[in-house]
Amino acid sequence: MANFSKSNVPQFSVDVYQNEFLPEGGREVNAIVTVTSTGGGTVGGTAVRSYSTGSTPDAAVAIMVDCSGSMDYPPTKMRNARDATAAAVDTLRDGVHFAIIGGTHVAKEVYPGGGRLAVADAGTREEAKQALRRLSAGGGTAIGTWLKLADRLLASSDVSIRHGILLTDGRNEHESPEDLQAALDACAGRFTCDARGVGTDWEVKEVTGIASALLGSADIVADPSGLAADFTQMMETAMGKEVADVALRLWTPMGSEIKFVKQVAPTVEELTGRRTEAGPRAGDYPTGSWGDESRDYHVCVQVPNADLGQEMLAARVSLVVPQSDGTVETLSQGLVRAVWTDDMAASTSINPQVAHYTGQAELAQVIQQGLDARKAGDMDGATAKLGRAVQLAAASGNEDTAKLLAKVVDVEDAATGTVRLKAKVEDADEMTLETRSTKTVRVKK
Repeated sequence: MANFSKSNVPQFSVDVYQNEFLPEGGREVNAIVTVTSTGGGTVGGTAVRSYSTGSTPDAAVAIMVDCSGSMDYPPTKMRNARDATAAAVDTLRDGVHFAIIGGTHVAKEVYPGGGRLAVADAGTREEAKQALRRLSAGGGTAIGTWLKLADRLLASSDVSIRHGILLTDGRNEHESPEDLQAALDACAGRFTCDARGVGTDWEVKEVTGIASALLGSADIVADPSGLAADFTQMMETAMGKEVADVALRLWTPMGSEIKFVKQVAPTVEELTGRRTEAGPRAGDYPTGSWGDESRDYHVCVQVPNADLGQEMLAARVSLVVPQSDGTVETLSQGLVRAVWTDDMAASTSINPQVAHYTGQAELAQVIQQGLDARKAGDMDGATAKLGRAVQLAAASGNEDTAKLLAKVVDVEDAATGTVRLKAKVEDADEMTLETRSTKTVRVKK
């Protein structure tokens, strides 16, 4: 690892929130793990050193712009996409490697071309914006080809942080779902990617699936005129990332096993199936790249039976980042404990952080289930699920989700979840609710 001033290095902390007390026969331990990264020097968008190599800056970005025929309906959509990409290019810091890809049923290098990346400065930013002016719409949509080209281009640069931004306005109709999944599998762990759907003719589960697989964000930009502001914000966030390939490493003692791991803030993201083995009784769960930010994870551990009065370490949580020599650097650690007691008050108390995020995870799930039921014509099922969602959003103070739900259902009593489905729902409102259903709020202080 490079040696440089600690003021340039993000400092990581791990805090564990749990009720460690279990009743006799209790075997399930739940904990919320809060990971915070601070002090990396990202304030104001100034150039910073990367934790991994010490270069300034140590990042590459590929912007993938949908150029399929549907981007011409209306014609302002393509113009807005060009303007948004230009705004993103303007947000690149000097020294960042970058490329622009035009996506149809094939992927084309728009800038700089030749299978390489440009290095951002005043000249290359202007050249890129000139190249964008020549973009026109025509052809189909095969997103897997865009991602594979982005991967090849990003891999050509010797940097630590590799990031993609992907914009689409339609469904992935010119390749099979299996082809897209194969591309996502090939790209996972190689670069992170934010995905955006513009308008209302794209498939929510495709766009959110891309972002989920590549540990990025997903959102809807229903009105194309909002693209420039969204792209600028996305690129500013990408420019703030300083540490790549951070993993949550969980070690458990003999007889214990991890039941699940999920990110629960700022969004719900299932990580259980992404475990890679990391030595005896340890596994790594990917978290992607970090800037100055904080995220929460729900860890559930099954422990062996023990007698009253016994206590044990249920799991050790470490935050690790790979080094060039094949070792890992441990950034911070926390402990999950289990203590068996016959004090009923202690053993039946639910930690408020655990309770809150259990509710937020259920909220995301019932929104998806309710919208799926509505699409399938099961109005009773949709009403029940979306009513429960309204109840959970109100109880947890998730006001943004409550507002989105109110565009899909008429709320009669939020506290009890009594709702009626709206007879007419705008496509943009339903898609916004579905796209943002996994966004959570933190525990009210």
